[in-house]
Amino acid sequence: MEPNRILQVVTIMNRGGLETMLMNYYRKLDRNKIQFDFMVHREEKGHYDDEILSLGGRIYRMPQIRPGNYRSYFKLLDKFFTAHPEYKVVHSHINENSSFVLGAAKRAGVPCRIAHSHLSDLGIDIKLPFRLYARFSMKDNPSKYFACSKNAGQWLFGRKTCEAKGVTVLNNAVNVEEFQYDEEIRKQIRKEIGAEDKLVLGHIGRFNKQKNHDFLIDVFKAVHDKNPNSLLVMVGDGQLRPLIEKKVATLGLSSHVRFLGVRGDISSLMQGFDLFLFPSLFEGLPVVLVEAQAAGLKCVISDTITDETDVSGRMEFVSLKETPEVWAEKILTSSYDHEDTSDLLRKNGYDTATMAKWLTDYYLDHSYI
Repeated sequence: MEPNRILQVVTIMNRGGLETMLMNYYRKLDRNKIQFDFMVHREEKGHYDDEILSLGGRIYRMPQIRPGNYRSYFKLLDKFFTAHPEYKVVHSHINENSSFVLGAAKRAGVPCRIAHSHLSDLGIDIKLPFRLYARFSMKDNPSKYFACSKNAGQWLFGRKTCEAKGVTVLNNAVNVEEFQYDEEIRKQIRKEIGAEDKLVLGHIGRFNKQKNHDFLIDVFKAVHDKNPNSLLVMVGDGQLRPLIEKKVATLGLSSHVRFLGVRGDISSLMQGFDLFLFPSLFEGLPVVLVEAQAAGLKCVISDTITDETDVSGRMEFVSLKETPEVWAEKILTSSYDHEDTSDLLRKNGYDTATMAKWLTDYYLDHSYI
């Protein structure tokens, strides 16, 4: 018997938070029952594309969503769902733009249309009017509402919709066993980055405004002024990386900061960190913070991030209004031990194996509406 095919709608399957979360679930699903296919909105190849194809998934490419191409994009969506009546569940992860995809799915008679919120803010920029239009267009296009946290649900769908329709919080689960502490891996990683005897602060995230790298460097400068034997390791890439590299050089910190780019060995890298630093301007419930807790790390993070993130008691929330020196003091007086948090994460529903079974049952239950 053919598996039920679930259409996952994303921007591009790179190593971002929601994409990693999807792959964590995808690898653990019973693919005899459930198969993921992906509608992406970029022409370029994503980091996970080869793995998706190897697991039996399909990838459909759509154009980037822009205000100038709304009309042609809507036509392409209608054409797609007419050509693919096999999809009974469409799960969209593109925040307010989910309204467009799920509107087309609704017109095509798709019974289960899930809008999934992964952020609690987007900031203000020139795209704001179009985002507000997309959010207004959401209306009843979704039949189900998902979010990575309560705050993320209320941000995208509004309090009234959340109260009237209900929001399912789907945990950004990780493979807990993969992140458990291993002394040998720690030694290998610290040797690779030249940090055998240093205080290593880790950060993982795309180089964009949201992740607040500019402030991150200010914080590390304050740490390094007090502890010259400290090292900052940054994993990820993005358009702001050259500016941050320039700032690091200007501050004379180049020999104390490692830019590792995009990596596929996050669980190993975290073994080499002493503390995880994450001063984002806004987030939903970041997968990387669940991973850091699974690795047993203490995390110093901005208080703009929901306290739902703290599933292990290893979070230290600090206001972005505080000076870099205050952040540095929190870091320098913190614990650097890797604590075994595996039982806590399993108990709180953040282990992929447990949650993948729940998601499989959910999709199956809603494939026959």
